[in-house]
Amino acid sequence: MAPYESDDSTGAAQADDELRDELRAERRRKAARYVVPLAVVGVAAATIGLVPALADSGDPDLPKITAQELIDKIAKSDVQQLSGTVKISTDLGLPDLGGLESSLLSGAAQGSGGGSSADPTGKLTELASGTHTLRVAADGPEKQKVSVLESGAEYSLIHNGTDVWGYDSKSNEVYHSTAADSGKAEQHEVPATPKDFADEFLKSVDGTTSVTVDGTAQVAGRDAYRLVIKPKQSGTTFGAISIAVDASTGTPLKFTLTPSSGGAAVVDAGYTQVSFAKPAASTFDFTPPKGAKVTEGDKAGKPGKAREGSGADQGGKVSETPGHDSAKGLDKSGFKVLGKGWNSIAVLDTGSKGGLPTGSASGGGDLGGFLGSLGNPVSGKFGKGTVFSTRLINALITDDGKVYVGAVDKAALVKAANAG
Repeated sequence: MAPYESDDSTGAAQADDELRDELRAERRRKAARYVVPLAVVGVAAATIGLVPALADSGDPDLPKITAQELIDKIAKSDVQQLSGTVKISTDLGLPDLGGLESSLLSGAAQGSGGGSSADPTGKLTELASGTHTLRVAADGPEKQKVSVLESGAEYSLIHNGTDVWGYDSKSNEVYHSTAADSGKAEQHEVPATPKDFADEFLKSVDGTTSVTVDGTAQVAGRDAYRLVIKPKQSGTTFGAISIAVDASTGTPLKFTLTPSSGGAAVVDAGYTQVSFAKPAASTFDFTPPKGAKVTEGDKAGKPGKAREGSGADQGGKVSETPGHDSAKGLDKSGFKVLGKGWNSIAVLDTGSKGGLPTGSASGGGDLGGFLGSLGNPVSGKFGKGTVFSTRLINALITDDGKVYVGAVDKAALVKAANAG
């Protein structure tokens, strides 16, 4: 049997235990200093793995190219087949109305769909706010598909030959139209991909615009050039537009628009995954699900006609939907345009005196008062009015019934109104 320990030996043993405990605690503290950053890196890596567009690091070494050459490359791009996933975020700085702004945007665009939730004219307008994930596919000019992924639901717009289908899985509603004249399918011109946005803004490049190539990038695993568009003029709410252009195909892969006021992008749309291989033919097939409410397009702006789906195309001639070919651009829509370039201001005379409408909002209350609370009162030689502001587009409504709209600041709108 081992001898009994003395008090001294016992004290020494206790001291050794305390020292070992302290050393172990110190090792744990040191380990924590390494483990915590590693955990953060792990979470970041997992997040980046979900968004490949952000995962790419390091700028690729590509041949030098001028801005004009890159613009020409975009214009000559003839990609007929692709599929991929697009993430789009839009932050116009609209007031928080508890989701009412999305409803207003969607409702304002409704009309030809007879109130169907599957009407693409209204549904795709919802992309004007918030963050959305889209799946896109194309196989030539006769086959395209865009699907908006929602929580537990999906909205799809499919163009296949002479048929255009819109399907809202949440409501199980279908909207169907056929090709317009000249064998071309009805077009719903709502930007949904980086190319859509890029095409629109490249049309505006003129002498008031600076266009440069600002290095290279990787987007969705592909090498790209950065094309940067900036206004030369002051007073506009536009800050800069950055377009990542695929070095091989000339296809815009990412589009980012930042306001002159700084902060988050107003529009940020980019591929997180993209392939230029031919999509499967079945991608563009669609048959109304059993029990779905199907709304057929009609002519001359009349509401569509609803019928019940049977799980298969019920056949019969489908009327053509009205074309949404309203004049594009303020200079073609009958508006008076003041200024030029990025400082252009469109002027509309409504002929309605007294400023904001005074009808009821949602069946009760003063609509004019409600709208007025969202704007800022101003005055000048024109009298009184109200300015409504977003991070990009601002509007002045005067009491004499005129509306001044532009991507300019409030002072520019007031100056334009004072000039009459």
